[in-house]
Amino acid sequence: MKKILLIEDDQIVANVYRNKLLVAGYQTEAALDGESGLELMHSFQPDAIVLDLMLPKMSGVEVIREIRREAEFSKLPIIVFSNTYLTNLVQEAWKAGATKCISKINCSPKEFLDLVHHTVGGSGAFPQAHQKTGGAPKTRPVTLDGGNDAAFQADLRKTFIDGLPATLAALRAGWQYIIKSDAETTRLKYIHELYRRVHAVNGNAGLVGLVPIAHMAAALEALLKELHENPKGINASTLRTVAAAVDFLGFLFERGIRPEKQEMPVVNILVVDDQAISCRSIVYALEKAQLKSVSVEDPNAAFKLLSENHYDLVFLDVDMPGMNGFELCARLRSLPAHQKTPVVFVTVLSDFENRTSSRMAGGDDFIAKPFLYIELTVKALIHALRGKLQPAK
Repeated sequence: MKKILLIEDDQIVANVYRNKLLVAGYQTEAALDGESGLELMHSFQPDAIVLDLMLPKMSGVEVIREIRREAEFSKLPIIVFSNTYLTNLVQEAWKAGATKCISKINCSPKEFLDLVHHTVGGSGAFPQAHQKTGGAPKTRPVTLDGGNDAAFQADLRKTFIDGLPATLAALRAGWQYIIKSDAETTRLKYIHELYRRVHAVNGNAGLVGLVPIAHMAAALEALLKELHENPKGINASTLRTVAAAVDFLGFLFERGIRPEKQEMPVVNILVVDDQAISCRSIVYALEKAQLKSVSVEDPNAAFKLLSENHYDLVFLDVDMPGMNGFELCARLRSLPAHQKTPVVFVTVLSDFENRTSSRMAGGDDFIAKPFLYIELTVKALIHALRGKLQPAK
């Protein structure tokens, strides 16, 4: 019997996948943190390890490095369960020696079992092309558990949904602790606590197939991790984005749980910024969320595009020659197709607080330069998903 070691800090996720592996015929042990996982590896002698990257005591990347330092385990298959938005961390995992990396959001329990089966031996349907993409298999995977996933997942989903009011209350309380903290060390402590709560939402929402909630939680988790590790990024803009993301999760807890709403919507985004580097940075941040965008540096050319095309979201630089962002926003509001299109102004940090308290010329939001890539990703997901999920008026 093949042996699988699962290192996952979320008890619910760990129990679900451990039971799935047991039913599929694997001898399985689980550890809830990196240090315990390494200790268990030596006594259990697994044929493969499945681990999350975000672990207490020792990160998943550190665990992989420690495993690869030991000759006995240098070739041991290591499957990483990753957050889609932690791209840098995933790259570190590859460099450290991960065998395969898969996204928690995109991989169902059934697909997970097929990947494990293929990795430790035997035939499987998981295609080689997806071993380094983090994407879900495009072919139908082999059923290893009797085909009961639908009923099982439905029961898990109900349990998750029933707990959403308490989850939202905890997230909002965590945010309040952050904004009421004066000392940096205390604030960082509460940011880390909120990150852990959002990490659990991400894992559980992905497990039960609530795709928009999982994507939003994954992006917010990545932002909170960035702020905790790089406190210089904590400012009025990033804190405002965290608050908006927590509130939007509340919206998703109501609107994003319907079965027909579990596909990530296709959105078209227009980016207008006269500075080429800034424009490319915004497009790059959108690509992290697989959001399609068109960029243009000239505001007059942008207005022509808006007159001829539909866009679900517009990012506007404020300070542009010839026509500033406020003027372009006022003009686009005259177009019937864009009277309610979300507009996010991009402005320098020194002007952020003054401009957020002033009249926004028909805009919906602000983000400050220089921005964190993941902050802009979070901001884009909030507006793009809200527009697709709220009822048409």
